[in-house]
Formats: sequence, structure tokens, C-alpha cells
Amino acid sequence: MKIVMLGAPGAGKGTMASRLSAHYNIPHISTGDIFRENIKNQTELGKKAKAFMDEGALVPDELTCDLVADRIRKADCKEGFILDGFPRTIPQAEALTKELSKTDEKVDHVINLEISDEDIVERMSGRRSCPKCKRIYHTVTPSLKPKTDGICDDDGETLVQREDDKPEVVLKRLSVYHEQTEPLVDYYRNLGVLDSVSGKNAIDEEFDLITKILDK
Repeated sequence: MKIVMLGAPGAGKGTMASRLSAHYNIPHISTGDIFRENIKNQTELGKKAKAFMDEGALVPDELTCDLVADRIRKADCKEGFILDGFPRTIPQAEALTKELSKTDEKVDHVINLEISDEDIVERMSGRRSCPKCKRIYHTVTPSLKPKTDGICDDDGETLVQREDDKPEVVLKRLSVYHEQTEPLVDYYRNLGVLDSVSGKNAIDEEFDLITKILDK
């Protein structure tokens, strides 16, 4: 089962993709994680990606398509995969369609998480993470607040806000999303594989709705 997660930055694609990955035992492939790993290791790709990500812009197609094509051909993707953060543009989607068609395959399901820009800004600007263990917290959401403000529950590290979670960058990211990524909704609707689900549902409710769609 080959799944693509769609939705604005902060809609919850990564959280849901991780749960679906565990449920269906297929890999969760996040281009964001790949880029961040390259940034951490200060590779040439990482340096280029960081410049775009810090501005809230999309990493250009040519830096991503070959990487993703190589990843989905690895052995652990034999039974399927969940793409989170790719494709982000029509050319990327066309490249994915072309790559899969080489072996008479296609994307089976596209799950679009719908949520308003206002809710996205509140959700993302309140997000904090531990620089050591990477655990995610939130300044507003009760279930995600740390026991001590600004401190990781697990290792006592001071929590940080990612550059691309700051309100001004979030608004820029949303503008880019509406212009370049949102057209994928119609692209995949025309292919007959799109289902939309509210991104404001409780996580368990959202998970149940999506698995019912995927298990049809």
C-alpha cells in the first residue's frame, strides 16, 4: 500500500504517518527528516536545504526527487510506504507517478488533512522540541506541555523553538503551501485516490477515520 500524506505544514502529517506506519508495518518516509539529518551532518545538500527551510521556502525539486526515488526502491518498501512531505509540487508528483509507473505501480491512497491557517499558526508557533531526544512539546496543548515550563521531562534539556516554527516563518510557509502544494489536492482527486479528513480531530479519532478509508 503506497500512501501519500497531504496537508499544510503543521497539519499533523508526521504524527499520523508514524501511527499508520506502525499499524501497517510499512516505512514512514519523511523528506523533512532526511533534510534535517543532512543539515546536522553539514553535508552540501544539507547546507542548501537549510537555506530554504530557514526562510520557510520549499526545497527545490531537483534536490529531492532522485533521493525519494532511490528510497522507495529499497527492500523495506516492498510492501508499501507512507510519504510525508513529498510530493510538494506538481512536478514532484509527476516525477513520483513516472517513477512508480516504471514497475506498473501507482500511489494507492492520498490522505489530505484539512485545517485552517489560523489553527496552524497557533499550533506551530507553540511547538517546542528537545534538542537532545527530539521529543515534541507544546506551550498551549495540555497533553503536550512539559511538567516544568521550557524543560524536557526526559532529560532536563532546555526546549527550543525551530526557526521554521516562528509565526512569521509559519505564515511564509503557509503562503508557499497554498501556492505550490495545495494544487496537489486537485491533481490526486483527478487520479481518483484522494480522501480528505479534518486535521482538527483528536488523534485517535483521526486515526480511526483514516484506517477505515485505507481498509476499504
